[in-house]
Amino acid sequence: MKNKIHEFREKLGLTQEQLGELVGVSRQAIHAIETEKFEPSIWLAYDISKVFHCSIEEIFIFEESEKKSRSTQRRGII
Repeated sequence: MKNKIHEFREKLGLTQEQLGELVGVSRQAIHAIETEKFEPSIWLAYDISKVFHCSIEEIFIFEESEKKSRSTQRRGII
């Protein structure tokens, strides 16, 4: 999932480590989310959005993808 965390972080002058401390995760976790190697839980996405005083949708870009959703995979729907 694409995101604008890096952009928002720089506007506030926060490092990955500082943002991680504010939301209770490691610097490595923030890096993995920024580089789209890891998708945060809804609760972590919510906490990140609160640090930036905006909605989750302003930070995280939800796009259709070739990858099936987990619920679709479980039900066997194509």
